[in-house]
Amino acid sequence: MGVFTNNHEQVVFCHDRQSGLRAIIAVYSTALGPSLGGTRFYPYASEEDALHDVLDLSRGMAYKNALAGLDLGGGKAVIWGDPDKDKSEALLRAYGRFVQSLGGRYYTACDVGTYVQDMDVVAKETRYVTGRSESHGGAGDSSVLTAYGVFQGLRAAAEHRWGTPTLAGRRVGIAGLGKVGKHLTRHLLEDGAAVVATDVSERALGWARSTHPQVDLVDSSEALIAAPIDVYAPCALGGALNDETVPLLRAKIVAGAANNQLAHPGVEKLLAERDVLYVPDYVVNSGGVIQVADEIEGFNFARAKERAGRIYDTTKQILQLADAEGVPPALAADRLAERRMAEVGRLRTILV
Repeated sequence: MGVFTNNHEQVVFCHDRQSGLRAIIAVYSTALGPSLGGTRFYPYASEEDALHDVLDLSRGMAYKNALAGLDLGGGKAVIWGDPDKDKSEALLRAYGRFVQSLGGRYYTACDVGTYVQDMDVVAKETRYVTGRSESHGGAGDSSVLTAYGVFQGLRAAAEHRWGTPTLAGRRVGIAGLGKVGKHLTRHLLEDGAAVVATDVSERALGWARSTHPQVDLVDSSEALIAAPIDVYAPCALGGALNDETVPLLRAKIVAGAANNQLAHPGVEKLLAERDVLYVPDYVVNSGGVIQVADEIEGFNFARAKERAGRIYDTTKQILQLADAEGVPPALAADRLAERRMAEVGRLRTILV
């Protein structure tokens, strides 16, 4: 994949030999404002894989931020390495220097493999960082409102499909009991849903057994997809929905926190052909970016939660638009996001 394949504004390769830092920062769009997106720390098989991921993720952030009503563009960063072995103060601070060098075109935050404590370290070298700990004036764990937003999106999808904005009496399959999946499990159980889940981590499975013994656990994501569930919520890494897994899917709704859930373009059509209601990931999982974006103006949890609650209305609007225009919800969501980026971004041509 070429660097300019997805029409990115800027892609920066970052290398600090002494700390071992190998990172890529991708700025997809600043039409609505500075780009914002988390930093993923992951042991990619190759630099090509890391580049492919950061290009896809940064594009998704542009659409996510636009639909979330934020005056922020889309960006993302990946650090190539094993966070359990390679992460260090020197590496994180070196990364912060590269973020600072972009002069505010990119704000970073947490993602897979990075945590609020890491952002506190990165912030020693740059002021363009959110998702910081509460002791440093930040919002803390962004997974709290990510899960809340996914739950609101699920409520809207349930209303669209079954006429009632609740998951009560439905079986919801959660793939991934990490930071977001744990909070989502609680929301669903409190709403009266039955939860079926899986995770590759024995620690996460142990958490479910001890904290929520009523949750049914299955051996793998493949087993979960084929299980008799009403809703499938991917909350781990992307690409879970592909040509092989979609034919096995028994759920009637797919909505979850994972980014880039569709393995390739066209999967949304396969879902539609099977009468599966797919709510685009960047619509329902924007609660986290809403939370960290709120830090930029001084964090207020009540305000951020109220904004995340609007994911319910946005999801309803997208599903209604999809029905009206006879297109998959993913395409309807893209159109809404692109419309906002074009209409609001155009205002920058008016000099003041």
